[in-house]
Amino acid sequence: MTHGYAWLPNRMRTSSDGTVKTRLLGRPTVAMRGPEAVGFFYDEGHVLRAAALPDPVLDTLFGQGAVHTLDGDVHLARKEMFLALLKDETGIGALGEYVGRCWREAVAGWKQDRVVLFDETGQILARAVCDWVGLQLSDAESTEMARDCTAMVDGFATPSPRHLRARRARARQEKALAAVIAGIREKSGSDTKRSALEAVARHRDAEGNLLDAHTAAVELLNIIRPTVAIAWFATFAAHALHRWPQHRELLRADPEKTYARAFAHEVRRFYPFAPFVGGLAADDLNWRGQDIAKGSLILLDLYGQNHDPAVWEHPYRFYPHRFTRAGRLPDNLVPQGGGDPARGHRCPGEDITIATLATLATELAHLDYEVPDQDLTIPLSRMPTAPRSGFVLTCA
Repeated sequence: MTHGYAWLPNRMRTSSDGTVKTRLLGRPTVAMRGPEAVGFFYDEGHVLRAAALPDPVLDTLFGQGAVHTLDGDVHLARKEMFLALLKDETGIGALGEYVGRCWREAVAGWKQDRVVLFDETGQILARAVCDWVGLQLSDAESTEMARDCTAMVDGFATPSPRHLRARRARARQEKALAAVIAGIREKSGSDTKRSALEAVARHRDAEGNLLDAHTAAVELLNIIRPTVAIAWFATFAAHALHRWPQHRELLRADPEKTYARAFAHEVRRFYPFAPFVGGLAADDLNWRGQDIAKGSLILLDLYGQNHDPAVWEHPYRFYPHRFTRAGRLPDNLVPQGGGDPARGHRCPGEDITIATLATLATELAHLDYEVPDQDLTIPLSRMPTAPRSGFVLTCA
């Protein structure tokens, strides 16, 4: 709680094999990192996640009954719905167009105004993703959705009032979306456009049953909320462009967004987002000569791995070109977790994150703005973190 993102990396510095033994949440805990550790962690014969997420995290970030709480074939069946929705190239392209349109509409009203980029980007992303999934919201409802999704992410890792706001935000949106789901199911037939909203409302589990309306609402939020959370990465992208402005011209001269995608990867690697992920040992295990008792908590050190000199050359240098080279192993970069996409472990929204962030970074590079004096420090003791000011800019 006091060391934040630096807790595991600091402990790892005293480890000779990239493994740390400690206690967390009252359990014996083993923390690991590295591409080999990613494979070990996401092997379901080694680690189970169904009982690993504490209720405070479920009641704020993921939701009770979410796909993140499942293992095995039940998890895979639910995850296939997300893969169908979030891995479709046409759908990803359409969301990018929604984001670009909403960005330009918002920017048109920023002239001569001081705006907080973090807040504005959350609003833009909420409007875009709700339109994309087929959820028709008024301006006031869209604003509330942005505020609530931001609160869910902002309050999951703290016992402070932020956590209470996160709980209230999730309860409010789950109730509203459950009613929408029920309304969809009352309609006969099927939407020929097959929106994400209808796909979730009509999804059937491995036994052929519809999800209850509450669980369906939880999973719809697990499309909307992570998309709004890209506001954190977008703010980090602005921070990077401010510190290293030479990247602006490279992004401007990139019609195919090749460099923009590399820039997006480097933002996700360089800046702090998720500190670690956890699960429970499925059996008595052995990792690099260390015994791990069944039921122990196992942590995969995401932030530490993304800055590990054994994995990355000059890890504390912001260098997008490292991602323009071929041969980068997927289990090296783990800002949102890792694992085998074929088994549904790696975050299915990762492609959307990359595409959306590439779009926003490109739009920022083309925007004529000034950065007034402000506190742009990024406190590693706060999770999730962001520049303290939210990144204030003034359009020229």
